[in-house]
Amino acid sequence: MTDVVLVSKQEGVASITLNRPQAFNAISLELAKALNAAAEDVARDPSVRCVVLTGAGDKAFCAGGDVPAFVEAGRNADKDLAEITLYLHTAISRLAHMDKPWIAAVNGVAAGAGLSLVAAADLAIAKHTCKFTSAYTGIGLSPDGSSSWFLPRVVGVRRATELYLTNRTLTAEEALDWGLLTRVSDADAFAADVDALAQQLAKGPTLAYARVKKLMLFTQTDSLESQMQRETRYIAECAVTEDGQAGFAAFVNKTRAVFHGR
Repeated sequence: MTDVVLVSKQEGVASITLNRPQAFNAISLELAKALNAAAEDVARDPSVRCVVLTGAGDKAFCAGGDVPAFVEAGRNADKDLAEITLYLHTAISRLAHMDKPWIAAVNGVAAGAGLSLVAAADLAIAKHTCKFTSAYTGIGLSPDGSSSWFLPRVVGVRRATELYLTNRTLTAEEALDWGLLTRVSDADAFAADVDALAQQLAKGPTLAYARVKKLMLFTQTDSLESQMQRETRYIAECAVTEDGQAGFAAFVNKTRAVFHGR
């Protein structure tokens, strides 16, 4: 793993930082490969119970693809983009399907694939100064980074289409109102708010969270009956986990449950 993506782990929380601040954390092939490796690492690590994805510096979460590199590639840019999206999409799929929840901690502008990462995250917190834009069609491209799957589910098809076709820029407050964000924080409270949410999730019932994530992935593509069958199976599975049993006991005894992610 290279230093274009940094990974740290502490008290059940893994922090993944896109680390190209001089390029607004744009996604190069090197970064896409490193992000994929980081996603695989945190997904497999049983000590990790929550993942936070953010960007280095205070200007950008992720400004999308590395456009100067595409210019340099010229007519070979198609091959570069195909390889970059292979690693980027694998990383997003790994984060989406892993048992533990992941948070997008949006510290600056989120454009292109940066917007895609925000939409794909389970929860998203942003500084109140952040801006959000699709940007793809502004440079003659179509969306990637799972954006066309997650974004319409988060904000609705009509609003997603507007973002793609007009490249409208949303403020953090607008993104919150549209449902793209979970919370907006003042700059001086941002780090503490991200940490508090990450710690809350890291101390929660990880296996129950995993099933919530799976239910959310199926909710708009499956039939009512299939989804209810899945609900039956998942809630029954959760009931016999260590955390489920601890939750029952705490409820009966009027105490606070302590979960261990098992």
